Amino acid sequence: MSQKRDYYEVLGVSKNADEAEIKKAYRKMAIKFHPDKNPDDASAEDKFKEAAEAYEVLSNAEKRAQYDRFGHAGMGGQGGFGGGGMNMDDIFSQFGDIFGGAFGGSFGGSRSGGGSRTVRGTNLRVKMKLTLEEIANGVKKKIKVNKLVNAEGVTYKNCPTCNGTGRITRVAQTFLGAMQTQSACHVCQGAGKSIDKKPADADAQGLKRQEEVIEIEIPAGVEEGMQLSVQGRGNAGPFNGVAGDLIVVIEEVEHEELRREGENVHYDAYINFVDAVLGESIEVPTIGGKAKIKVEPGTQSGKVLRLRGKGLPSVQGYATGDQFVHIHIYTPVNVSKEEKEILEKLKQSENFSPSAAQKEKGFFKRMRDMFH
Repeated sequence: MSQKRDYYEVLGVSKNADEAEIKKAYRKMAIKFHPDKNPDDASAEDKFKEAAEAYEVLSNAEKRAQYDRFGHAGMGGQGGFGGGGMNMDDIFSQFGDIFGGAFGGSFGGSRSGGGSRTVRGTNLRVKMKLTLEEIANGVKKKIKVNKLVNAEGVTYKNCPTCNGTGRITRVAQTFLGAMQTQSACHVCQGAGKSIDKKPADADAQGLKRQEEVIEIEIPAGVEEGMQLSVQGRGNAGPFNGVAGDLIVVIEEVEHEELRREGENVHYDAYINFVDAVLGESIEVPTIGGKAKIKVEPGTQSGKVLRLRGKGLPSVQGYATGDQFVHIHIYTPVNVSKEEKEILEKLKQSENFSPSAAQKEKGFFKRMRDMFH
């Protein structure tokens, strides 16, 4: 599936759906496209995985909030089961309880009925600093991470504690009689395996630490604090299980001259009094370089000029923001004797008198709007 569908559309629920509605919708979809009901049907298997991917995001409050704000871009563009990072075992390992007894002891039942399971590795979290230029265009970056990987030369055998079942059964006597409970084996974490042979640098789960270089593609328009999830690039799963995810937390490098506000950027331009009176073309920095703008004669301090399309793109690709240039008129602190004489002459001019300003149509309204 080259173009991912909206997760709410996949499950057939509204964006206001609560947890119970999402779980019910996923169970309905999963049962409909379950491999047991659709043997050798690749299309049904794709829809089964697609539904699992949607549920994996929408059933998690943090991931759902991220998706609602940034769409598929917030998932790192690679997350979820549909991207090929997870297989059927992974789906049943995480969501097997959804199916209940719908499939007896068959494909789904063998996983939800208490057998051994695939153990998932832990997630890794890294911070990535990006400039406004990188955010505007999107960027590929390589980072080094120290992570757990599966050691070579490891062989496994059935876990002696659970005899390869992955489950521990306990029987307790109560006033109602004998009560039997099952839980994941505390030794193999439910995998049903234990290490038979391993190299000296591997731990008890067949893992070792290793530095790895990972290339990450950052979409344009990301924001401070946004988290991208890169499927399967976290720590390897114990006993040759499924790898966790790599969570990339975005940090913006403060720009020297521009400040960001959503998809728009702002710049404070300082001009002298003469240019404000007579008008002037000034050069201002933008994300992509520089631009010239016209300051009209009689421009007042506080006026805001807009450069359309000079902001940042939406992370979902819907639109591009603008750049706003805020005009500030600089008042000199120290003036020479000659300059003071010139200003004194100007002060006597009718155009520079307070009465001229008061006569200006809308002057006080503009002042109120400027400061409130």
